[in-house]
Amino acid sequence: MDYKELFKQFRHLSKTPGIGGKIKYKPEDFIVEEIISKGVFKKQDCLIYKLTKRKWDTMVVIKEIAKRIGIHYKDIGFAGTKDRHAVTTQYISICGGNLKELKEKVDSLEIQDVKLEFVGYGKKLKLGSLLGNKFTIVVRDLDVPLDEAFERTKQILREIKAGGGFPNYFGYQRFGEKRVVNHEIGKLLLKGKFEEAAIKFLGEYSGDMLGDEARKAFLESGDVDKALEEFPKFLRYERAMLYKFKETKSWKKAFAVLPRPIVKIFIHSYQSYLFNKALSRRIEEGLPLNEALIGDIVCQVKKGIPLRTRTFKVTKGTLRMVNEKIKKGEAMVTGPIFGFSSRLADGEMGKIEREILQEEGISLEEFKMKSLKILAEGGGRRELIIKPIGFKYKPIRDKNTLIFKFFLPRGTYATSVLREIMKDH
Repeated sequence: MDYKELFKQFRHLSKTPGIGGKIKYKPEDFIVEEIISKGVFKKQDCLIYKLTKRKWDTMVVIKEIAKRIGIHYKDIGFAGTKDRHAVTTQYISICGGNLKELKEKVDSLEIQDVKLEFVGYGKKLKLGSLLGNKFTIVVRDLDVPLDEAFERTKQILREIKAGGGFPNYFGYQRFGEKRVVNHEIGKLLLKGKFEEAAIKFLGEYSGDMLGDEARKAFLESGDVDKALEEFPKFLRYERAMLYKFKETKSWKKAFAVLPRPIVKIFIHSYQSYLFNKALSRRIEEGLPLNEALIGDIVCQVKKGIPLRTRTFKVTKGTLRMVNEKIKKGEAMVTGPIFGFSSRLADGEMGKIEREILQEEGISLEEFKMKSLKILAEGGGRRELIIKPIGFKYKPIRDKNTLIFKFFLPRGTYATSVLREIMKDH
């Protein structure tokens, strides 16, 4: 199953046919610029660099920088992971040791398709400490003539405006583009099925990726020694797991050897899948995304940024007041990020949330991950719609393409905005 197959089950909000087309035909077609708070620069604990990369995973380039300057990769902080198939600019913090010596080492680095620009001193960056990202995205190979694509885009945007915004689906990057297995591995880990999760992670293959032959052989034989001989060196996480299993005979310990941000991706992916299901079902049942119903949980909004930790449940007595706040852009309806301390909605949305847990055979208690506590997830809420800021688009006639530019708050996906316009699933 590829990501398009997975996303077929998630409903669109607009009815107008999409424009089709392709994104990420080349990295320069998908440009991302991270925006961080000025508060980052209030301390002087770390070096702050602007990192521009092309065709690099964030975690991989962080490890490469750390190795070359002789520090542990955990001493390099970053606010968010960025797409590999793109040209992305983000901020990193480099901490620990003599900052003057570290700066000299970093400034002398030469890494292909990587640019590092010193921008000052500040505090260590952590995941989530960005405001959002600016996007410039080119859509090529449109399914319809350019003028028709332009008109369809206008009509889709009218429908989206009437609905309050774009459905805030987690993007396909959360699940894997070709090996769409992250959410399935996450569910197996929650269930304590470490061997099944390991076999899926190590053995699942798409048929057109480097290393697929080795994965296929492992899936068929389960031979760890043979896998260590055949798995390519660039599959470093897979090889680390295989070595740990060979040493301990425990797949649980094999997962624990992975960097925490990497292994937590599996749980986050499953949470994302469940959120997407809940959002899609609300659309399917004709319930509004930009209007609160009794029992809904809404979050506060400040300067266009949803405050996901500041939530309250809507009652009959507060319904009118809440919907006035939503119209003013001061609140948004949310959906569930299931976890062990999740607060579920009541009313129609509460029914949807409980049905999904029942269908999946999952309880909130299981998110405590008592068998591997580093994977425990408390959960939370996430707004149901995205409202891009500064949304602009224009045709490039000599190339038969459309270019889109907009800003999104952290944790939201440009691909989910484009999905509604392209409808390529």
